[in-house]
Amino acid sequence: MPGLIGKKIGMTSIFSEEGKNISCTILEAGPCFVTQIKTEEVDGYNAVQIGYEEQKEHRVNKSLKGHFSKSNSPVLKKLKEFNSFEEEVNVGDKLTTELFEEGDYVEVVGTSKGKGFQGVVKRHGFKGVNDATHGQHNRQRHPGSIGAASYPARVFKGMRMGGQMGNSRVKVENLRVLKIISEKNLILVNGSVPGANNSYITIQK
Repeated sequence: MPGLIGKKIGMTSIFSEEGKNISCTILEAGPCFVTQIKTEEVDGYNAVQIGYEEQKEHRVNKSLKGHFSKSNSPVLKKLKEFNSFEEEVNVGDKLTTELFEEGDYVEVVGTSKGKGFQGVVKRHGFKGVNDATHGQHNRQRHPGSIGAASYPARVFKGMRMGGQMGNSRVKVENLRVLKIISEKNLILVNGSVPGANNSYITIQK
């Protein structure tokens, strides 16, 4: 599945031909460079490695410098492998938004906003004391009873409790490409995308 690395720029809305206001997310997609082509004979599997966002050469170690110079590409911040590309690509090729067309359906992977350690009301939607569920009656937002009786005398794995929320890999599928602004490497997709503005994402068909 061909794809690109990019950034989430933010959200906006555009008007369709019928005059309907459609909410969409602006994504910067590429330009990316092909840094390596892996084959089953050499690496044990087939993949295309691409890189995104140029950075200063002194920020990477010698092995990465050699890796980028071998592919005749600039020093890049983000590297990612894709299983296959429909189009034939070569090491050093520059990939842009031309991989996609308006009307395509894509999937976007990003890292959701981290919300720190949260309780059961925010994390799992417990009602707290209002409905007095889960054995709770006198503390507004606490989980209430979590265990069973003397048998099994333990808390089962997977019990919904407070804990780390957000900051996890999230994939959103079937986002329709509404508009492509190729001169600025921008893609507008219908719907929301995980992550904060300027966070890295991957887009693939």
